[in-house]
Amino acid sequence: MPHVFEYALVRAVPRQERGEFMNVGVIVYCAPLRYLRCRTHVDAARLRALDPDLDLDALADALRSWCEAGAGVGPTADSTPGQRFRWLTAPRSTILQTSPAHTGLTDDPEAELNRLLGTHVRTGSG
Repeated sequence: MPHVFEYALVRAVPRQERGEFMNVGVIVYCAPLRYLRCRTHVDAARLRALDPDLDLDALADALRSWCEAGAGVGPTADSTPGQRFRWLTAPRSTILQTSPAHTGLTDDPEAELNRLLGTHVRTGSG
């Protein structure tokens, strides 16, 4: 039986003033299954085209922190998956931002996460 799920794309925004971004990850949340996962992929060459001085190590650390927060590691450990999804997708003006949340139906949120990563993040980068 399919379940409703929500997802948001994680965007790297190297220079806020330019408004340019690149998708670097996906967050998938499925409340009925208590599923919340984040998966990332960074195409360094494409990001360097937006900002040659971008600190890729700092970006990797930020992405790791986001995925850990989604998994309930650290300060978010006592939060529900829904609370963590809402926190991760809240509007912000930092190097990491998310798209608006989208919805769908799935039998397998893990497969959906992989599909979305392939279609919206890895596109053209292998």
